[in-house]
Amino acid sequence: MRAGIWSKPVTFETLTLGVYRTISSASEAAGVLLYDWPAEEGPAFRAAQEKCLAVLEEGSDPEEARRAFLLAADEADVFIRAG
Repeated sequence: MRAGIWSKPVTFETLTLGVYRTISSASEAAGVLLYDWPAEEGPAFRAAQEKCLAVLEEGSDPEEARRAFLLAADEADVFIRAG
């Protein structure tokens, strides 16, 4: 099940140059942040983890988790494909 579905998916570049992955929920984002994050971890990364897990555990706002994921990507210079 994809908990915390986002209003708009996010497509980002993985560790493999030119390979992209699209995620559309806090559940998918949590998995990426926990196991497949393609960059250094910083404060925005940790905040995004917390926000995504809060959606799963407490039913927090999935759009806050989406915004936090985008901030983590920006912090780490992870390429986000516009779309």
